[in-house]
Amino acid sequence: MENLVILCNASPPLPIPSKLANQSKFSTKPTISFSVKTHPKLTDAHLNSLSKNGRLSEAITALDSIAQSGSKVNSNTYINLLQSCIDLNSIQLGRELHARINLVNDVNPYVETKIVSMYAKCGSLDDARKVFDEMGERNLYTWSAMIGACSRGKRWREVVELFFLMMGNGVVPDSFLFPKVLQACANCGEFETGKLIHSLVVRLGMSCYLFVNNSILAVYVKSGKLSLARKFFENMDERDSVTWNAIISGYCQKGEIEEALRLFDAMLEEGVEPGSVTWNILITSYNQLGQCDVAKELMKKMESFGITPDVFTWTSMISGYAQNNKNNRALDLFKDMLQEGVKPNGVTITNAISACSTLKSLDKGLEIHSVAVKMGLINDLLVGNSLTDMYSKCGELEAAWKVFDMVLEKDVYTWNSMIGGYCQAGYYGKAHQLLMKMQESGVSPNVVTWNMMISGYMQNGDEDQAMDLFQKMENDGKTKRDTASWNALIAGYLQTGQKDKALGIFRQMQSSYVIPNSVTILSVLPACANLIAGKKVKEIHGCVFRRSLETELPIANSLIDTYAKSGNIIYSRTIFDGLASKDIITWNSLIGGYVLHGHADTALVLFDQMKKFGVRPNRGTFANIIVAYSLAGLVDKGEKAFSSITEEYQIIPGLEHYSAMVYLYGRAGRLADAIDFIEEMPIEPDSFTWAALLTACRIHGNIGLAIRAGENLLDLEPGNFLIHQLIFQAYALCGKSEDVSKMTKLEKDNASRKCLGQCWIEVKNTVHTFLAGDQSLDVLYSWIQRIKGEVKGLDMQYGLSIEEEKREEIGGVHSEKLAFAFALIGSPSAPKVIRIVKNLRICGDCHRTAKYISTTYGCEIYLNDSNCLHHFKNGHCSCKDYW
Repeated sequence: MENLVILCNASPPLPIPSKLANQSKFSTKPTISFSVKTHPKLTDAHLNSLSKNGRLSEAITALDSIAQSGSKVNSNTYINLLQSCIDLNSIQLGRELHARINLVNDVNPYVETKIVSMYAKCGSLDDARKVFDEMGERNLYTWSAMIGACSRGKRWREVVELFFLMMGNGVVPDSFLFPKVLQACANCGEFETGKLIHSLVVRLGMSCYLFVNNSILAVYVKSGKLSLARKFFENMDERDSVTWNAIISGYCQKGEIEEALRLFDAMLEEGVEPGSVTWNILITSYNQLGQCDVAKELMKKMESFGITPDVFTWTSMISGYAQNNKNNRALDLFKDMLQEGVKPNGVTITNAISACSTLKSLDKGLEIHSVAVKMGLINDLLVGNSLTDMYSKCGELEAAWKVFDMVLEKDVYTWNSMIGGYCQAGYYGKAHQLLMKMQESGVSPNVVTWNMMISGYMQNGDEDQAMDLFQKMENDGKTKRDTASWNALIAGYLQTGQKDKALGIFRQMQSSYVIPNSVTILSVLPACANLIAGKKVKEIHGCVFRRSLETELPIANSLIDTYAKSGNIIYSRTIFDGLASKDIITWNSLIGGYVLHGHADTALVLFDQMKKFGVRPNRGTFANIIVAYSLAGLVDKGEKAFSSITEEYQIIPGLEHYSAMVYLYGRAGRLADAIDFIEEMPIEPDSFTWAALLTACRIHGNIGLAIRAGENLLDLEPGNFLIHQLIFQAYALCGKSEDVSKMTKLEKDNASRKCLGQCWIEVKNTVHTFLAGDQSLDVLYSWIQRIKGEVKGLDMQYGLSIEEEKREEIGGVHSEKLAFAFALIGSPSAPKVIRIVKNLRICGDCHRTAKYISTTYGCEIYLNDSNCLHHFKNGHCSCKDYW
């Protein structure tokens, strides 16, 4: 045994003060004095009687009398008095007894050990440690008392520290103390210390004790060393329910639930009856994995074994359903629990209220609040926090404040719930005031507090205040920004349409070495869904790849959609084909991408494949498919697809489906069918429906119907200047002079609202902007004039000359022509691809010019106008001259 420990000199004994006046904070003055010396046996008997009857105050008075008489107290009597303090949980009387320790005739380690126990069990662990550290001699019981006290206080690292001090003093733990030290190793991750103790247990011959072996097993399990745990488990000569629970729990924590179930069956075969703890371990694990229905079946099976589900079982089930977004089911279970007579605890109430918060169900929240009051749980901090949060999210700020005000010891979550409620309601001033009060109260805001405030100010359009808080949170040195802090700024700028600022913040975020998460990516990707942001999409895709986020389906779906909208449908298809699993959004994103690019046949093939794979189409699918049938000229199939929405899939068609049908008829030139369809619609047509008809009339030359569509559009959007302009042209074409006069006046009234033709093109990583009629670009004008005559001879004008933009003779050269010239003149050789974004619908002349350039210069042109994505190649456009 000498080889097991390293001996060192113990601390020298400290002298015990002889006078009460020399005691430290434990001192008190004697209140009564006697001159007659009392017989020791009578004194001890009297004190023991007082101790036994819990009359400690009288015992203290008696001790003072003894001190006056010069008598002493037996050490066992003094220990009995200390035990009475423990029984009464009176640290005050314990301190007074400690102050009179000089009255004990034999202050031995047992007396001092009892003082350590008294302080620890009466709630003053620091005083217990102080007495322990001042002891001149410590035996096994002393070490056990101190280690046991720290273990009860969950001061795990202190337990491990005491273990090493104990060994250094030449004292070896016994079979009762080793489990406490092993428990501390398991709970604070001291795996190596646990291994050391395992070897000590073997060498000391204590491996025959089951409770010691169970503690060793728990260290291996909680340290994640499952293979070592399993090996140790298999070699155990004796196993009880605690043993099985530990190993089953280990596999559950690793997510290896099937192996946990096999062990459960082996446990039954070995004749060890699983208790409620075993069942709860399995039920909790299934809930954490999101398999709540399987967990519910286990709960039923548990009852069939004669074990009644306890509060932990019910709480696990309620928590599982709530955390897996099955909140109504969670609340049903809470009701069942009460009906079964099981009393909820604070955690149960908290989970049930959380479900109400998510559902914004105030009525059910009020019911659970009343249950919390009846159960005496209203003072529970978790319950108070969850109630504050629930009332805040339900918009009941007065009720939230009442609960908030009742919470005496508020923590950061209490403050955050109330601040979040004010932010959600738009009371950012009050939220900021509460933030100040929070800091004054001594509770430091955490990153969630700051993020709520930043997000709130951004949503309110107060960017300066949001940015000020963003800077302040890190400058004060207390709170480090996290990914959500940056996300709040990005989302705020995107909400106000400031895409460039949002992307700038995204780049700053990366340069600050803050790792973007899926929320970041899903925020910034839609901001790049245009033709001049293709390189930005690739940049973000690279970030996705580096962060290993490409397997997350929402991100993959967003990439498919964004690549398509930025003109790279091939990239979209590559991502689609590489996905191991696809949902309906994945299919819709690629089908919609092909429709956008005018590839109707590919979109329809994908639709058939989707159905073969058993994926059920949804509303978004049919909106795309009807347009695909339009592009392919398959009117009959488009009609069947529309009918199947209701008849086969029991989906109520929306306005997007009705406008798609008008587009189907209009593109095919069946204008009578289109107007009949609109008149028979069960819901009022929206502006998209009338716009689809107006486009058809414009292309197919039906001026009367064009005026009708335009007038209906004007009723829906009276402030839209473009509609005014289209109707003005239509009236002029049909010779309705009175109406032209009326529209001219409207045009003058709306002059300030005119929308100037504008386009953007990216060349050499720089985005250039062009405005219609810009007179400062002489070199571009000469090039445009040179090709003008060649383009006119390319094909004949068709349809009605109704355009969103004024004719070039009036408003000057259109912006896209300037962009064409800039792209072609600025390069030594013609670029392979030209990408342009335009704010208005491209006119017929510019459309013909783009077709001419694609043939003459051998390049592809992607031009996204306000209505359509045009892909010009070899003199043809993907829109097939219908836009």
